[in-house]
Amino acid sequence: MNKIYIKDIVNTLEAHFPLRWQESFDNSGMQVGEINRPCSGALICVDATPEIVIETFERNCNLIITHHPLIFHPLKNLTGYDRVKRTLVKAIRHDIAIYSCHTPVDNAPVEGVSWQLAAKLGLTNIEQLEKKGPDGIGCGVVGDLPELLSPKALVERVKEAFETPVARCSDPELAPSAIGRVAICGGAGSFLIDDACQAGAGAYITSDNKHNHFIDRNHELLLVDIGHFESEKITKQIFYQIIREKFANFALYYSNVENNPINYL
Repeated sequence: MNKIYIKDIVNTLEAHFPLRWQESFDNSGMQVGEINRPCSGALICVDATPEIVIETFERNCNLIITHHPLIFHPLKNLTGYDRVKRTLVKAIRHDIAIYSCHTPVDNAPVEGVSWQLAAKLGLTNIEQLEKKGPDGIGCGVVGDLPELLSPKALVERVKEAFETPVARCSDPELAPSAIGRVAICGGAGSFLIDDACQAGAGAYITSDNKHNHFIDRNHELLLVDIGHFESEKITKQIFYQIIREKFANFALYYSNVENNPINYL
């Protein structure tokens, strides 16, 4: 078997999700480490933490693949006083590389976050909600349910599909009584509420909505907030499948120690 390098894994992901697709505020790409080193294995997670660095080291792997960039804001020191700095210090100490793919996979057509969420919910006739540039990229999708559902029935289906015990919703009594068209955006998608309405969606599934978002358009659609982690943990499956298809015998794992940082009590 030919030796696999970190750059081979990175190039495989970027063939599907090129860095040119990232938003201007983003920092996708290599976060820590040398790309030309052999790769002994990789762990996949949403967010890198010191615990995941230790888990990676104990599994004899030397690469962590995350959705959210570990380094998102400029650093002035590495004193280890917060989660980002503690993670960086441990990664450097244990010689573990970290690569992040954030808005490139958010914006990606077909294989991207929102498209995969729509497929998991069983939507058909899926179309891009936000369109940017000649590549046809953009956040969010809209599609059709197999059958009309009441607002409450749709919420139950959403909770089951996305494995969440709760969902924050606008008033189902004000929403359309029979919903057949649904918009979805993984992550913080409140900026696309108007687009969802204009696309004729009876419901919009996303996360990180503010108080006013549940009021402003509640007579036009049902707003369903499933939580940020719940809406983006599908990235782990996306990355895993792409890498596994290219490197069938590569040591590739989901993190066992990562959990939703938000707990419902």
